Amino acid sequence: MIEMVIQARKKDLGGFEVGRILPFHARRMVGPFIFLDQMGPAEFAPGSEAINVRPHPHIGLSTLTYLFEGEIMHRDNTGATQAIRPGEVNWMTAGSGIVHSERTDPLKKSAGGPMHGMQAWIALPEHLEETNPAFHHHGEGDQPSYSNQGLFARLVAGEAYGAKAAVPTSSPLFYVHWEMDAEVRTAPPPGKGAGGMAERALYVARGEIEVGDRTFGEGQMVILEPHAEPTVRAVRPSTVMVLGGESVGPRHIWWNFVHSKQERIDQAKADWKAGRMALPTEDDQEFIPLPDVPSTPEPAPEVKPDQTHPV
Repeated sequence: MIEMVIQARKKDLGGFEVGRILPFHARRMVGPFIFLDQMGPAEFAPGSEAINVRPHPHIGLSTLTYLFEGEIMHRDNTGATQAIRPGEVNWMTAGSGIVHSERTDPLKKSAGGPMHGMQAWIALPEHLEETNPAFHHHGEGDQPSYSNQGLFARLVAGEAYGAKAAVPTSSPLFYVHWEMDAEVRTAPPPGKGAGGMAERALYVARGEIEVGDRTFGEGQMVILEPHAEPTVRAVRPSTVMVLGGESVGPRHIWWNFVHSKQERIDQAKADWKAGRMALPTEDDQEFIPLPDVPSTPEPAPEVKPDQTHPV
């Protein structure tokens, strides 16, 4: 029933902890999901830096930011400026190249407060890797949800359980948020043998769940076998992200760049180093320099936390 278990690798960013789940050296992707981070949970003191990610570039992917608590201000060089709050979705398609920043609003910094959420990167299909960059924000009303007998489920992106979210995905996938009371039982979308998607995973952001005769706790991702149809039981109140989709094929990943062709990543590196990628007009006074780390052909080793931006 269970193909693999991945433990999030923790990184303390000075009062703010990130758990890196994907990519993993033994499992690079789940469907098109090539990167998954849990941000926090953290409690920022009044006046602290909080989230302060300077402008940085991406190519060949879409990013999906989703919060349980807190707020992040997004700015990018398409002209988008958008705060994201709990239950909302920021969906940014990098395509041929985008530059964005993620920061805590100065007014929020002065007050302090909690931060907890997830960020995923979704590799674009090859024919869309060079699409025009774009940004979409979706409120809670754009995401189908269900609540009954101790289970709350929200379809954050893609299609599952007969519903479809408004996020403009580019390949078959699903991304679901479960809030489960203790002893609640439910099931992920079906696998390959039942007409569903072959690549599926459960990530425990909070609490503890039981899958088959095994239990899994906070920071663990459970990769399901393609034909498995498990029942998931919450051992205690739990927050679980359920994700999966169809493979888009192998991808190179270096720093913030994802692409099917290594030479395209090399070009993006040169473009960023030479200043050929525009900064956001409302956040153009600083940026993250290109890291001084070597490029590695596929299959690449595990991406280290200091080789990519914190969220």
